[in-house]
Formats: sequence, C-alpha cells, structure tokens
Amino acid sequence: MSALYDRITYLFDPLHHLWEHEKMHRKISIGLVLFFLFSIVAIECNRMGFLPAPISAIIPKNHFFAVQAAFTVVLILEVISLVFTIPCSFSRSVGKQFEILALILMRNAFKELSYFPEPISFTGNEQAILHILSDGFGALLIFALLGFYYLVQPRGSEDRLPPVDLYSFVAAKKGLALVLLAAFTFMGVDSAIATIRGIPHTDFLASFYTVLILSDILVVLIAQCYQPSFYAVFRNSGYALSTLMIRIALAAPPFFNVLLGLAAALFAIFLTLISRRLFSGREKPAQRPQPTAPPTES
Repeated sequence: MSALYDRITYLFDPLHHLWEHEKMHRKISIGLVLFFLFSIVAIECNRMGFLPAPISAIIPKNHFFAVQAAFTVVLILEVISLVFTIPCSFSRSVGKQFEILALILMRNAFKELSYFPEPISFTGNEQAILHILSDGFGALLIFALLGFYYLVQPRGSEDRLPPVDLYSFVAAKKGLALVLLAAFTFMGVDSAIATIRGIPHTDFLASFYTVLILSDILVVLIAQCYQPSFYAVFRNSGYALSTLMIRIALAAPPFFNVLLGLAAALFAIFLTLISRRLFSGREKPAQRPQPTAPPTES
C-alpha cells in the first residue's frame, strides 16, 4: 500500500501546486474577463443578426446571460478548488462547500436578470426581484456564518495522528480527489457537448454535488479506520449531514433554498462549538504498541 500512496501523492501534488500557483490564478482571472467581454460581443452580434443560424440558436439574445455565464465559470473554478481541498481537514472541505453554496445563491440572483427585458424594468418582474432579494441576502448571511464557522474551528484532529497513519490517510483522500477531478471533467465535457447539440440536460454542477455527498460519506468511513472513536465518527458524520442539507438546498425552490442553506451553516457551527466546548480532549491520538525491551541482567 505504501507504493500506491506514493504514486497517488506523486500525481496529486504537482496538479495541486499548478492549480494554486499565483500565475495560474492571474491567467484564469484574465481569461474570465475576456470570456465575459466575448460573451457580451457574441450576444450583441446575435441581436444584430450577424451570426449564422446554427450558432444563433445556441447564443442567447439577452445581455444579462453574459453575467450568468461568467458566474457559472467562477462556480466551476470554485468546485475544482473544492476537490483540491478534500485532502485537507474535513471541516475545511465542508467550509469550502459553504463557500460554493454562497456563490450558487449569488449566481441564482444574477440568473434572474436573464428573465428581465431590455431595457430593464420593475413592472411585471416583481417575482424575479423577490428572488433576487432572497438569494442575495441569503448568500450574504451564509457568507457571514461562514466567517464565524472558520472562527470557531479548532486545530484539525488529523494532525494528532501518528505520522505513518497521517500520510496514508491524506494519500487516500488525495486518491479520492483525483477520481472526483476525473469525474468532474467527464461530466463537464458531456454537459458542454449536450448544450452545443441542443440536447436537454440537467445542470451538471448539481449532479456533481450529489457525487460530492457520496464522497463525503466515503471520507467519513475512511476516517473511521484511523479515528475510530465515537467523538470523531459523530463529528465527521455531522459534517457530512450538513453537506447533505446543502445538496437539498440546491434542489429547493427560491426562499426554501436560503432557509436550508442557513440551517446547514448553523448546524455545522453548533456541531463545531459543541464538540469543541463539551468534548475537548476526548479524542486521543492512536497509540501504536511499543516493543518491550529485554530484561537486563544484574
């Protein structure tokens, strides 16, 4: 197993370093700006009738779709970052999912703009405006709760594992992250092809979030091999339950999605506070049996 863990680490670490590198972030940011400008130009060309029929059928005619498309790209980038945080502590991975939920609510608020006519008007769009207010303030509240969630986080218990167990535990999660990265790439390409062909399909980000829930449960089971105590199992299972609430929030209609997202954030915060205040020191690092020294002759 040690050779397998070494190979997984050899594959994962360069990818993680490349993704988190400052130059990569700068290139992605510049590409996002160019993508947004290109989307606006393409939509304007479609409104003017400059595009051929096959391409015109794919590109919308409302400029606000460019905002929605840009935030969708931002969300995709954050999901990739989430995959790379899986080898980190469980609480850090859950926090990243709350970041994504806040971005999804923000994207939903901008998505409502695509239903507005141009020029924008209030009359006849009262329901869409209520959705914008709900999603916008919901994203703001989750953003605030997320800051408090990070504030109350203790030092990760994985650091208290013996070095050999810590290396194998992290390597196992790196292997899971590589599998999720491959699945995300496949689902994204398949969704893009379906969009180009005009085939109806569901949002692949929502489908991938279901995969993330299953992966969270798998991490809980893997962690139990290294942290079998009741405290650790309950805490990790609670974090997995909060991600389940997030997934339900993504599938819920407006207003309910915000309530479920807030409930998930509050659940994670209370879980952290209770485990930190009432069960601090209950989890002990695993001890390996030490060899007994032979008796010395007197």
